[in-house]
Amino acid sequence: MDPILLYGFPMGSSMGLVAALEWFGRPYRLCRVDMLGEMLSPSYARINPRHETPALITDQGDVLTETMAIAAWLEARDAERRISFDPLSPQADRMHQLMAFVNTGFTGAFAPLWVAMEGVAMDDAMRSALREFGRRKVIERHDKLEGMIEPARFLLADRPTLADALLAGVARWLDFHAVADRSRWPKLAALRQQLEADPGVIYATAVESGSNDPGTGSCAGHTALADVIARYGKQA
Repeated sequence: MDPILLYGFPMGSSMGLVAALEWFGRPYRLCRVDMLGEMLSPSYARINPRHETPALITDQGDVLTETMAIAAWLEARDAERRISFDPLSPQADRMHQLMAFVNTGFTGAFAPLWVAMEGVAMDDAMRSALREFGRRKVIERHDKLEGMIEPARFLLADRPTLADALLAGVARWLDFHAVADRSRWPKLAALRQQLEADPGVIYATAVESGSNDPGTGSCAGHTALADVIARYGKQA
């Protein structure tokens, strides 16, 4: 069977994994998950009891959660090294380092901003404090990543890799939360421009918005969330 990626919308970090699957070039399917509704339902816990996206139904029918685990699953099957490197090479070490940074501190820095936006039972003072704390953390993490970027079209090479995929899904949150102008970080701004012009990222963004863009043709279509839960979800 083709693997199925459950990706979240709106503005889900999992958008980057959709782009990675396009770069990977093997058949796959998608399952669209409304993070503000469907993902919070009790039935979704049969796929991921932590009520999060992304999740991957592997070609063996197993459920795999967590972004880094899904990326590792893809890397292990990337025999042609389209989105990764020889696992014993310095490039692979560098890719893993950047992936870990993006998936932990860089992504986590936005958490206070999401809480401030989504929190209902919260007074104005707390909301303002969260926003200011989040803004400072996001800027600090952007400063760090700017210093880590080396000369290349993408993070590691003249082609996008899994590290770029992870970044693509979350880098846009800077604009969404209006933290600062991207021009404050020239190297990162240039990288984002490259990613936003990439066909795989364009496709992933369009799909997230509900478009029927055919992409590279690797995607065999969408599977309804109810069907995925019924077939692959753990029984309560």
